[in-house]
Amino acid sequence: MTAATAEATPGATAEATPGATAEPPREKKKRKFSFPSAFTILFIVTIIAVICTWFVPAGQYSKLLYDADSGKLEMTSPTGEVSTLDATQETLDELGVKISIDQFTSGAITKAVSIPGTYEGLDQHPVSIADIPYSMVWGVIDGIDVMVFILCLGGLIGVVKVTGAFESGLSALTKKTKGREFLLVFGVSVFMIFGGTMCGLEEEAVAFYPILAPIFIALGYDSIVVVGAIFMAGSIGTTFSTVNPFSAVIASNAAGTVFTEGIAVRAFALVVGGIVFLLYLHWYAKKVKADPKFSYSYEDREKFNAQWELDDNSAAAHEFSIRKKIVLVIFVMAFVIMIIGVMNLGWWFPQMAAEFVTLSILVMFIGGTGKDGVGEAKMVDAFGSGASSLVPVALIIGLARGVNHVLTEGMISDTMLNAASNMVTGMSGPMFVICLLLIFFVLGFVVPSSSGLAVLSMPIFAPLADTVGIPRWIIVAAYQFGQYSMLYIAPTGLVMATLQMLDMKMSHWFKFVWPMMVFTLVFGAILLSVCSVVFAV
Repeated sequence: MTAATAEATPGATAEATPGATAEPPREKKKRKFSFPSAFTILFIVTIIAVICTWFVPAGQYSKLLYDADSGKLEMTSPTGEVSTLDATQETLDELGVKISIDQFTSGAITKAVSIPGTYEGLDQHPVSIADIPYSMVWGVIDGIDVMVFILCLGGLIGVVKVTGAFESGLSALTKKTKGREFLLVFGVSVFMIFGGTMCGLEEEAVAFYPILAPIFIALGYDSIVVVGAIFMAGSIGTTFSTVNPFSAVIASNAAGTVFTEGIAVRAFALVVGGIVFLLYLHWYAKKVKADPKFSYSYEDREKFNAQWELDDNSAAAHEFSIRKKIVLVIFVMAFVIMIIGVMNLGWWFPQMAAEFVTLSILVMFIGGTGKDGVGEAKMVDAFGSGASSLVPVALIIGLARGVNHVLTEGMISDTMLNAASNMVTGMSGPMFVICLLLIFFVLGFVVPSSSGLAVLSMPIFAPLADTVGIPRWIIVAAYQFGQYSMLYIAPTGLVMATLQMLDMKMSHWFKFVWPMMVFTLVFGAILLSVCSVVFAV
C-alpha cells in the first residue's frame, strides 16, 4: 500500500518507503486583515461625508455671533442674509436664546450660536468628489495653530534627546520604581483625569507621549498602557467635566444655566468613572507585565519598542551629569509652565509653541556649548529632526478638521441636529435623556469639538428640557457623556493623531477601549435617568 493510498484511506497507516522522505505538512497561510492607517481611515471618512452631502437634505439654523468691533450682534439667516441687532438681553429673549448677554460681550462664546426655531430646509448643496483634496488642505490650514505647536514640541524633544538627558534620567527612574512600576502609571492617569475635568487637558497632552512612552517601555508595559494613561485618562476627566471651561462651562452658558448647577452629580460621576477606569487599566497593565503576549498590540511590540526605546547601553548614557539634570529640569518645567499658562494666563497654542521654542533655544545653549557640548550644528539638526518626526501627527489633526469642513459646506450638520431635536420632542423625562445621550453620541462624530457642539446644540435641546420637566443641567451632562463616549474612538477626534504618533492600529485600541465606552453610556444612562426623576421640576 502506497503512502498516497494510506493518506486517502481512513484508518490506514502509511508504511515507510526506503529512500523516501516524508514531506512536512504545508501550513495554510492565513490572510490577516490589516487595519487601515490613520490617513486612510480619514480619507475614507471624508469620502463618506462627501457622499452624504448628496443625499442628506441640506438646511441650516440662523446663527448669532457677537462682533466686538461694532459692539453688535450679527444674525445670519439660513440663506446668508446678515442683520445687525443690539447686543442686549432683550434681543436674546426675543430670539428665544436663553443665554446671558455677558457670555457674548465678555468673549466667553466665540462661535456662532444656533437660534431655536429657525431651521430652514435649503436646496441641496452637494460637495464634489473633486473638492476632497481642497477640504483636506483647508483642514490643515484651519488647524495650523495646533500643528505648529506640535512641530515646536518635536523640536524641543529633539534637542533634549541629543544631549542624552532622557537616557540618563530614565536609567535613574527605573531603578527607583523597581517593584512599584504601576505607581507611575497611576500618578500619570490621576493627573490626566484631573486635568481633563478642570481644563480639558487633551490636545496639549500630545506633548507627554515622547516623555512617557520610553519610561513605560522600560517598566515593562506596552503602547496600550501609554495611550490609556494619557489619552484615555484625560478623556475620562473631560467626559465627567466639573469646571472645564471648554465643556461644562460653555455648554451650561449656552443652555441658559450656570455650570455650578449639577456639579455635585458630575463630580460623583467623575469619581465613579475614574475609579472604574483606574481599576481597568491596573488589570490590563498587570496582565501585560506578567505576560507580554497578553498585550492587545503584541504583534507590533518590537516595532513600537524600536521606535521609542532609548539607547542606554553606553556608560555615558548612565552618567547623570549636572548638565543633563539641568536640561531635564528645563524639559519638565516646559509642561508645568504650559499648564499654568493655559489655566491662569489665557495661553493657547501660539503662546505654548513660543514657550517651547524659547526653551529649545535655552537647551541648545546649555547642551551645545562647553567642553562636553554636542555643538551648535548638531543641536540645530536635532531641532529639525525632532520637528519632522511629528509632521504625520500634525497632518492627521488637519485632515480630521477637513471632514467637518465637508459637513459644514454641504449644510447637513444642522439637518442632523434638527432631526435629532424632533425625535425627542414629547418624550418622558428618563426616555428623553437616554435618547438624548445616544443622539449626542452620534453628533460627537459629526462635531468632535466640545465647545463647537455645545454652542450649536444647547440652544436647541435645552428648551426641550423645559417641556419634559427636567432641569437643563441634565442636558449638559447628557451632552458630555454622549459626545465623549464617541470621542474615545471617533476618527474625526484626537484619537487618530494619538494612534498615529505611536503607530498603533485602531483595531488594537478598540479592543481595549470598547468596555469603557459601553460603561460610560450605560452608567450615564442610568445616572441621568435617576436624576430626571429625582430632580424633576
